[in-house]
Amino acid sequence: MTITPQWKDELRARVTLSTVVNRTTKLTKAGREWKACCPFHNENTPSFYVNDEKQFYHCFGCGAHGDVITWMIEQRGFSFMDAIKELAEEAGMEVPRPDPQAAKKAEKRAELVDVTTAAQGWFVDRLKGPEGRTALDYLRGRGLTDETLREFGFGYAPEDKQALSSALSSFEPQMLAESGMRIVTEDGKAYDRFRGRVMLPIQDQRGRVIAFGGRILDKREGVAKYLNSPDTPLFDKGRTLYNLHRAAPASRQSGRVIVVEGYMDVVALAQAGFPDAVAPLGTALTETQLEMLWRLVETPVLCFDGDAAGQRAAMRAISRALPMLAPMRSLSIVRLPAGLDPDDLIKAQGPRAMGRLLARPKSLLDALWEAERDAQPLTSPEAKAGLKARLMEHVGTIEDADIRALYRRELLDRFSAFAYPPRPARSATPRREGRGAWNARASAPQPLTPAARSALQRLLSHGQREGLLSAVIAGLLRHPGEIERHAEALSRLAQIDPATAPIIESLIELTETLDSRDQTAIFDQHGLPAPPDDLRYAFLREGPDTGDAREELAEAVALLVQKPALEAALAGTIARFDEDPEGSFAEQARLRKQLTAVEERLKAFGRRKAAAGFAEDASNGDTDKVA
Repeated sequence: MTITPQWKDELRARVTLSTVVNRTTKLTKAGREWKACCPFHNENTPSFYVNDEKQFYHCFGCGAHGDVITWMIEQRGFSFMDAIKELAEEAGMEVPRPDPQAAKKAEKRAELVDVTTAAQGWFVDRLKGPEGRTALDYLRGRGLTDETLREFGFGYAPEDKQALSSALSSFEPQMLAESGMRIVTEDGKAYDRFRGRVMLPIQDQRGRVIAFGGRILDKREGVAKYLNSPDTPLFDKGRTLYNLHRAAPASRQSGRVIVVEGYMDVVALAQAGFPDAVAPLGTALTETQLEMLWRLVETPVLCFDGDAAGQRAAMRAISRALPMLAPMRSLSIVRLPAGLDPDDLIKAQGPRAMGRLLARPKSLLDALWEAERDAQPLTSPEAKAGLKARLMEHVGTIEDADIRALYRRELLDRFSAFAYPPRPARSATPRREGRGAWNARASAPQPLTPAARSALQRLLSHGQREGLLSAVIAGLLRHPGEIERHAEALSRLAQIDPATAPIIESLIELTETLDSRDQTAIFDQHGLPAPPDDLRYAFLREGPDTGDAREELAEAVALLVQKPALEAALAGTIARFDEDPEGSFAEQARLRKQLTAVEERLKAFGRRKAAAGFAEDASNGDTDKVA
């Protein structure tokens, strides 16, 4: 059965949302909308609104949000297809007929759910019986209450390799294998996948058992501590979050969802009063799982263990999330004390300690900066340059242009403050009047060498003005306080492209004559002509020094340096092809992808500047330029 987006749009258009909601929740007219006390959480003052024109409901208290189909599922408890059928009947629409192949798959999944449901009941019974006494003692020894054991459906799988097969003999052997409950070897022998383990059911968003996780009771050589079901027609670990069916309703009350590393962490948090926790299942967070989290809240909280593995998991999640960031869609990070997981922390310090950490998470940007800053000792210029390169590589993966620009500006500011701490204050001298005066200066700046002045004069006076390099150099002369900030990047460009070296060396020579605190444009002091008044670039326009101009200048420097650096790296990789064909090919693919992204950013940067110049000309009535 194929329910297309177009069909659902037609369904929503034919059904009045307020009419459906009003059957179970008393609505009151409020202008163009309807309001009520929210049915998803307890409240005394109405914060739940229904908008028929926009076809959605929203609660400003708990964040519940959706359309008429969502309402039938989440408030009335219908399955998706039952909701579709109910609303279609009311709208006088015919539900699309099932696709034969899709119907067959749905039937197969339903049969496998029968297997996993029966297995779950059998595991629970084993935990209650004599053979599960050791497992039950183990769970109680971990501090789990009988209520928690019932709520999460803990069970036990005996050591016998054929125990489950005998218990579920009413199901065909093939179904037991397809559901992940049995393993079939190449020679046709079969045995139970889970043996001698505490069992925990993994459920989908509707609460149906679709897979299992099992934990051994004692350490055994060569045996994994945790074992999950394999991917099956029911279960895709990259598209499943453990405990989501419980955490989703809880998150509407708390306005939060917590992501931890494993399902035992979820259980410990729930018992301690944090029911809005989920966990991935043996893998790093996937893009699909991040989308599932963002459907619940704008900023999920990642809470990983305080050990090195936990921090690596957090960085993997951050790297996955960066390309997907959007306005009002981010992550926050809680770093647990070293060596502790949530269960350990709660046992040692109590639920309040956990609550205090969750109340003060770090932003994604803070976590990224601290992780890269602390990744290795920064005791040399080369190491500091490596930090900047890593940060900018992360920034380059962000697809949203506005967020990418803001991250670049913030991280470069932090890097500059870290790498270039303020110099000791110099003794002040009386202020000199006039354009370009040098303030709080022990002495007037020394003149440039003739060679440096000549190189800069040629760049500013000839036909190179339209190039990005000449614009950047002129921009740095107009904003000399930025020269030292970008000196390392420009030095790398001089190494990669020797043709630029004389100009860049002449520019960097200025840093020896300038006070880093002076932001005054410098031209006449060194006999240099003023830069072109190029309206395409904010950093070349006359007027006060602004943060926007410095941000645009930083973006221009980054683009100027990144392309030749990537081209040089690509050439080096191609040269190594004979020595390491496989590695060289993979590296070429990665570098070509990055180079394409930089070229697209260069094009976008140029288009933005051209558009800005056109708009400026038009606003000034400069019809000759516009024409």
